[in-house]
Amino acid sequence: MMLNSIGLDTQKTKDLANDLNQLLANFQLYYQNLRGIHWNIKGRAFFDLHVKFEELYTDANLKVDAIAERILTLGETPLHTFDDYIKAAKVPVGKNISKDENAVLLIVDSLSELLKIERAILNASDKANDEGTNAMMSDFITEQEKTVWMMKAWLGETV
Repeated sequence: MMLNSIGLDTQKTKDLANDLNQLLANFQLYYQNLRGIHWNIKGRAFFDLHVKFEELYTDANLKVDAIAERILTLGETPLHTFDDYIKAAKVPVGKNISKDENAVLLIVDSLSELLKIERAILNASDKANDEGTNAMMSDFITEQEKTVWMMKAWLGETV
């Protein structure tokens, strides 16, 4: 087993970086969806949702940077073209969404997909003894589960 300069198995970190690149691609589409619904939201909930969507896209932007920097820390190159993102992403693409309920459903669907990816990375990073990636995924999961709960509550649903 070869170790990299941060003491992790090089093959396992390469695999983790590939998984993180998939997460990065999905986060980039999620971010763009949030920008779109922030810009296009209409209706009585406009003022509240416009602010909430800005909060969410600001947070997503920070997470995109953190994911890319983690990939670099693991010794790999983050994806950085929209072509790569579209090929790797699984989150739904939201186009011309202006209705409040549809916008919130897009967020829930997107976060549900991100959570699946993050949980898989959490398991892999645990097996690789990669505490840095593990802690990041754990923090992301905790925040996003709460956001899903809040969005579902807004919709009048339970998790």
